[in-house]
Amino acid sequence: MTEQIPQSQPGSTDSNGKPLLEVHNLKMYFPIVKGVFGKVGGYVKAADEVSFSIQSGETLGLVGESGCGKTTVGRCLVRAYKPTDGSIIYQTADKTSVDLAKVNSQELQIYRKDIRMIFQDPYSSLNPRMNVFEIISEVLRVNNLCSPKDMEYQVASVMKQCGLRPEYMRRYPHAFSGGERQRIGIARALVTSPRLVVCDEAVSGLDVSVRAQILNLMEDLRRDMDLTYLFISHDLSVIRHICDRVAVMYVGKLVELADANTLYTNPLHPYTESLMSAVPIPDPNVRDRKNRIRLEGEVADPSNPPSGCYFHPRCRYAKDRCGTETPILRNLGNDHFVACHFAEELALNGVQML
Repeated sequence: MTEQIPQSQPGSTDSNGKPLLEVHNLKMYFPIVKGVFGKVGGYVKAADEVSFSIQSGETLGLVGESGCGKTTVGRCLVRAYKPTDGSIIYQTADKTSVDLAKVNSQELQIYRKDIRMIFQDPYSSLNPRMNVFEIISEVLRVNNLCSPKDMEYQVASVMKQCGLRPEYMRRYPHAFSGGERQRIGIARALVTSPRLVVCDEAVSGLDVSVRAQILNLMEDLRRDMDLTYLFISHDLSVIRHICDRVAVMYVGKLVELADANTLYTNPLHPYTESLMSAVPIPDPNVRDRKNRIRLEGEVADPSNPPSGCYFHPRCRYAKDRCGTETPILRNLGNDHFVACHFAEELALNGVQML
């Protein structure tokens, strides 16, 4: 049986019937260099045969523990990393397909404005020696996307959209709060009018009240600018609020993918069940009845993963087959994909809807 490429719900495809982005068997291996002669002694498999699609106008969430490969996948999509193997098929605005994993740096410049990234840290991601105008307009200047006389208008316009005052564009990052800095980072990503935005833990470094404001802003921007998001986060409460579909990663592999409501209420993979048990519940009456699943052992080493299912050493449902045979990501109906040998037999607990 061959692995299927997880697709989205019917009706959410582009006008030509194809996803905005299709990722096929994406691999990103980092060499482990040893000795004075730089001999390669192995590889860290940060992303290992990851496949999914992103439809135009949707928000796809990518979740998992720290070190599972979420950020690596995001950086491969924007080609900050050149993938070791696999393909990233992008549907351009004129309905042609291009494999971003194969194009060279010069050809890639054409697509840089279409696929942008919002970074996690609103402090370290902004150059303290550049003012806001220089930070936001840099991509326009480098790629000759705007004439110098129109550049200030472009920057002022996107600052307004992101809730910033254009008269502050000559100020430097130190003069802004964390939430305002993240708005600057969002404005920098959106100034080229992109089609796909990769959000790498875009709100994890913010206070709770500011986080809600930024999430609401991103939802408004998605609607107003017809954006598509890949939202990377370890915060399952945030993912539940903003995402249409959710993909779960463990040690470089995709283990489950479904629409958000289905995944949260009816997980099919034991790892997803353990993640859902950690979602905070505000109602104390419900919270007291909740059983938190505490996984045994440590996350597998991506440079030396276990045989079979990578999760089997920590799985309380594991059987002999799990240690010898690698499960494939398969569709169990209604576009609910899972990589577990015994998914049909397990009765797993999700998050209780309030």
